[in-house]
Amino acid sequence: MSYTLSVNGRSQNVDEDGETPLLWVLRDNLSLTGTKYGCGAAQCGACTVHLDGRPARSCSIPLRSAVSARITTIEGMEGAEAAALRDAWVKHDVPQCGFCQSGQIMSAIALLRNIKQPTDQDIDLAMSGNLCRCATYTRIRAAIHDAAAKLGAST
Repeated sequence: MSYTLSVNGRSQNVDEDGETPLLWVLRDNLSLTGTKYGCGAAQCGACTVHLDGRPARSCSIPLRSAVSARITTIEGMEGAEAAALRDAWVKHDVPQCGFCQSGQIMSAIALLRNIKQPTDQDIDLAMSGNLCRCATYTRIRAAIHDAAAKLGAST
């Protein structure tokens, strides 16, 4: 069946079964490989994308359920929060293996768009659905605080 999706601000037509997880449509049909497969059970956060601005696990969302949403992947992420987080991720040397990073950043962007100066507790709560095999959690938290400070200074 044919579906039309709004992905990264563009209308995309895909011919796929409506039960196919959005993750596989993004990766296999649209070649947006920044969204990663981690667990397939919405538990690790590697597949995080934004649906209408909110983080969602694309491995557990059927294609048919995403047709009315604005889908944003790591490839389409723009704005002050994204730029500040990219800079902070580099400054704090967050990635080790890098596998979870797109999902981590997608969740962190949503956090900073909702809470301008998050506390440690805010960060821990927002990021709790994102697992890092390399356990760079303290660097992730520091990078989010740094990005929030940079965003606060620029307003």
